[in-house]
Amino acid sequence: MEITDIKFRRTEAYGRLKALVSVTFDNTFAVHDIKIIDGQDRLFLAMPSRRMPDGRYRDIAHPVGNALRDELEHRVLDAYRASFPQ
Repeated sequence: MEITDIKFRRTEAYGRLKALVSVTFDNTFAVHDIKIIDGQDRLFLAMPSRRMPDGRYRDIAHPVGNALRDELEHRVLDAYRASFPQ
């Protein structure tokens, strides 16, 4: 599976949320509302989620293995830094 497009919806300074991202895989499947979060020691991705009746959040879509998660985070954050230099 190849990441073929990354699009940012930049947010205003809204706490730790830096941007919302849409990622397209193989020009055929898109995942929207991936969040770039400013963590205590680094930026990281939070996958789209839904609040459950008990108040917890559960991912709607997410990588199953670490290899895809690492590649996705690396590619998205590199593109973010290139598009929005600090």
